[in-house]
Amino acid sequence: MTQSITIADWIGQAATLPLVDVRTPAEFVRGQVPGAFNVPLFSDEERVQVGTTYKQVGREAAILLGFDLTGSKWSGFIRRCLEIAPGKRIAVHCWRGGMRSGSMAWALSLYGFEVCQVSGGYKAYRRWAHKQYERAWHLRILGGMTGSGKTRLLQYMKAHGQQVVDLEELAQHQGSAYGSLNKMVQPTQEQFENELAWQLKDMDPVEPLWLEDESQKIGRRCIPGPLWLQMRSAALIDLQVPAEQRVQTLLQDYGKLDPDFLAESTERIQKRLGPLQTKQAVAAIREGRMADFIRIALAYYDKAYRKGLSLRAADRVFPLDASGNDLAADSHQLINFITTLPA
Repeated sequence: MTQSITIADWIGQAATLPLVDVRTPAEFVRGQVPGAFNVPLFSDEERVQVGTTYKQVGREAAILLGFDLTGSKWSGFIRRCLEIAPGKRIAVHCWRGGMRSGSMAWALSLYGFEVCQVSGGYKAYRRWAHKQYERAWHLRILGGMTGSGKTRLLQYMKAHGQQVVDLEELAQHQGSAYGSLNKMVQPTQEQFENELAWQLKDMDPVEPLWLEDESQKIGRRCIPGPLWLQMRSAALIDLQVPAEQRVQTLLQDYGKLDPDFLAESTERIQKRLGPLQTKQAVAAIREGRMADFIRIALAYYDKAYRKGLSLRAADRVFPLDASGNDLAADSHQLINFITTLPA
């Protein structure tokens, strides 16, 4: 049996209804619905062949070619879907809910699956995702100079029941010249947006939603415009953490990274850091004087942070003294502090 469902219908039962994406591996890598399984009807090369035939010869010729290309694959498709959905209830989608997902739905239904074909396909998910950024959120932005421990504090708050979206975790980047930590690989822009929307769906728009203060670009990934505009107008709590504590926090994060990576990253920001400061910072890295390197880099990042803060409405910035190392105390203080702020 096959039925058509909307993307919202599927999201409402995602925990119990496995979703199969029948697009090509390349399409899937570029962007996918979180949690979907890729069972590609065609390889990347086969899809090109079918598309070319459709344009140059016609629809019927493309359909025949499609059956020629997939003829020996159908038993494999069914076996894979049985692994994904042993209970034989499954959802399928393609790019826009067309022939590819329709073909898979037909075959699975013939085998005895209860199949839900997502109308509009992946494009429907993308439209749904954009609506999540446009919702009105009760944002609270956590700011503070580099090394203030913002990410750790937000992670602690999330573990203790606060609504938090970790944008840097989603973007796989810490938001600075050193932000990849020499190991993180950023998702595509499309997938960053998909994962962000997926997290937003579970948030209560009436309750405070905590985000870290970010530039619109996190590495090479860009926060969607509607959400970014809300972030810029939301109240920002500016953590005031002692400078030496910030140095110690950064030593934990960056002190053991590969010196070559740190030196190369430092040299890439020479125009902003200055030639003398760059030379001194690289020398400190090579000599193992990591605290000295961090203090030199902080001179630049502190200046950049202050400049960014000056571009915000002054009546939406609220300084708050914090230890930077006692997560429980800082979290308690922060949550109490926001109750005193204007809406």
